[in-house]
Formats: sequence, structure tokens, C-alpha cells
Amino acid sequence: MTVRTGDELPPLRIPITRTLIVAGALASRDYQDVHHDAEAAKEKGSPDIFMNILTTNGLVGRYITDHFGPRARLRKVAIRLGAPNYPGDEMVLTGQVTSVAEGTAEVAVIGKNGIGHHVTGTVTVRLPNDAPRTTPTTATPTTPDTPR
Repeated sequence: MTVRTGDELPPLRIPITRTLIVAGALASRDYQDVHHDAEAAKEKGSPDIFMNILTTNGLVGRYITDHFGPRARLRKVAIRLGAPNYPGDEMVLTGQVTSVAEGTAEVAVIGKNGIGHHVTGTVTVRLPNDAPRTTPTTATPTTPDTPR
């Protein structure tokens, strides 16, 4: 994969569901009631439960590795939260490569929802080395009529 400064990553649309918010909080051991109890969130001034930063961090990481592949390695994720992600909304992640040097790329990431920028930040990713592709020489194609 050739990566150049200025390359734009395709957008990733993520539906924000109650299940995603609660599961992300539980998976990251964030038991704050504002991430799973709508009444408690309302008592604390929020219109509903909202996504925690660790879930957002994971989604940003997924966005980068989905684009660069499973062998890409996140070296640094620096994000800042803005508008909360509430259930029923959608977050759209976009990214642009801001620099490439010595097998490492820096990507500016923005995640927008219906009320504004949920997350902004920068991800430094070690790009995978392109491994030579080989095909097995003993493989025999099969068809429905060919016995295996």
C-alpha cells in the first residue's frame, strides 16, 4: 500500500446505539452511571446516556486499522472529546494523512455527530511492510463436478 501526505481515508459511519454505549463502557470497566443509566444521566444534566472516551478511542483505532490493515500498529492515539455521542445519532469518522516518514504515518482524525465534532485528534501508525505474495503451487481448482 502506498501512503502519501494528503491521502484521505474513506469515511466510516457508526450508528450510536444504546448497546454500543453500554457495551463499550462495560468492556472498558467504566461503570459510571451516565454510560448505562438514562435516569441517572438526566439527574446529572445530560439528556441521555453518552459514550465514554475509551469506546471512542477504540473506534478511532478500529478506523485506522480497518484502513491500513491488521498488521498496522498504532503507536500513538491523541484524541480530544467534544460533543457527546448519544443513542440514536450517528458518528462519521474521517481522516487525512498529514505526514509520512520512515514507515510511519500521522493521520488527523475527526468524528462528527449530529450536534458537532465528537472527537478530534491525531493517530501515529506504523505501516505494515508489504510481504511478498505467493500462491501455492500444489493447489488444484475444484468445480462442483470434480471429486475432492
